Amino acid sequence: MSHHFMLIHHKVKDYAKWKVGYDAHVAMRRDAGLEEKQLLRSEDDPNDVTAIFEATNLQRAREFAKSPDLQKTMVQVGVVGKPDITFLRD
Repeated sequence: MSHHFMLIHHKVKDYAKWKVGYDAHVAMRRDAGLEEKQLLRSEDDPNDVTAIFEATNLQRAREFAKSPDLQKTMVQVGVVGKPDITFLRD
């Protein structure tokens, strides 16, 4: 059985402030069937963030990625520009 993953890469204005909002949004990610596997920061830019989630339901993960709630939350927590969201499988 394949496992599905969602990778999100974006820049943020201030990692510390972003992380507070990111942590507060955990219930929405769980409801979408997403489990955080890795939260990484660029060696060269600590405000360059990549998050990898395992998706128990690919359709729900895709809906979450397009959701107005996620878009609004990303703006509120200081995401800069449009995030790159990629779906992967093993």
